Amino acid sequence: MEPPPPQSPRDEHPHTHSHSSTSIPTTGTCCKCGGATTHAPPSQSPTSWPDLSSPPAYRPIRAPALNLPPNNTQAIILTPVPQSQEVPTITPPFHFQIPSKKITSPDDIRKFHDSPTSKNFLGFIVALSESIRGRKISDPCHESATVSNIVSIIENLSLWVDQIPPVQQSSRYGNISYRTWHERLTENAESFMLQFLPEDLKSSTIEIVPYFTDSFGNSSRIDYGTGHETNFAAWLYCLARMGIIKEEDYQAVVARVFVKYLDLMRKLQLVYCLEPAGSHGVWGLDDYHFLPFIFGSSQLIDHKYMKPKSIHNEDILDNFSSEYMYLSCIGFIKKVKKGPFAEHSPLLDDISAVPNWKKVNSGMLKMYKAEVLEKVPIMQHFLFGWLIKWKMINSYLQYGSLSEHSNMPSRTILRGQKRICHLLGS
Repeated sequence: MEPPPPQSPRDEHPHTHSHSSTSIPTTGTCCKCGGATTHAPPSQSPTSWPDLSSPPAYRPIRAPALNLPPNNTQAIILTPVPQSQEVPTITPPFHFQIPSKKITSPDDIRKFHDSPTSKNFLGFIVALSESIRGRKISDPCHESATVSNIVSIIENLSLWVDQIPPVQQSSRYGNISYRTWHERLTENAESFMLQFLPEDLKSSTIEIVPYFTDSFGNSSRIDYGTGHETNFAAWLYCLARMGIIKEEDYQAVVARVFVKYLDLMRKLQLVYCLEPAGSHGVWGLDDYHFLPFIFGSSQLIDHKYMKPKSIHNEDILDNFSSEYMYLSCIGFIKKVKKGPFAEHSPLLDDISAVPNWKKVNSGMLKMYKAEVLEKVPIMQHFLFGWLIKWKMINSYLQYGSLSEHSNMPSRTILRGQKRICHLLGS
């Protein structure tokens, strides 16, 4: 047997293991002398798992710093702030029709947003937001008979919830008693409309009733989301198109009608456990609503004491939620969701760092356009009829001359062979 190689001076301990000179197969190598050994090498992790799934990649509960996960964040930032627009009212002859769904693809969304219909509808939302700027819910305002009638209708719908209690069931979401409530709503919707429609506009029920009944959730899926909320705004827009709601009514429409609507929807969500429709989870503003954040941030513009960061003050939420919709939304979220606010509502938590309410409001308007009105899964359920038109190319002729119906300026742009009327905000 060959003598072992001389010991390296770096070795502090004697090298005692044996090397084999026979033909016994070796499976390892000495880490000191480099010779073959009979000791098995240490086991190594396989580089692939042919029969097993790969180990899960670690992901933090929430991303730090800026929490704006939508891919079009930069596009939202660069988008100009929507401006308010006057709603052109219709004139005889009227051609009311059953509204239907038209949007099925992103191309349809682009066509819709290039149209005066889309711009004017969003301008109506902005006008409602501006009407409540710097005002509390309880502030006195002009309340027409129509507004009072609509408030009474919503209060009646709220009473029905008390009359139709939820049934005991095992599923967490979607109590089937909601279908009974919604069926009663559908049966009485037309009679509700006839309570405030003038004689020459009673035939409009064929068009406005579908918007109204779709404003309170879906009875098949037993869910509710921003698409249904947008239908309620569209119903109000139709009333403005018919001249039933006028500009002097806008503050009352927000402070009286929409606040009552919001209270009713929260009651429906809690009693019947409506499932959020298309919720963004923790990355959304709210599982169900968007518009109260727009109107609520407008209320707080230039407030002397309350800033966006004031949402973290529990005393402020307790004392002022009844007067400001934004604070009411935050209070409701904290009531129904458990855990730290920054974890279950990181987007709202980040918005609280914005320096003033004016920036919050303008950002909310841009976000509403991008995250609601430009999303196919939401807008594929949106309805189009004679009051809210789908045909874009001939929209100028279908609307009639805008100068006859409003004082709003207009200009025409030729794009190839297409003539599109662009409405300008005030």
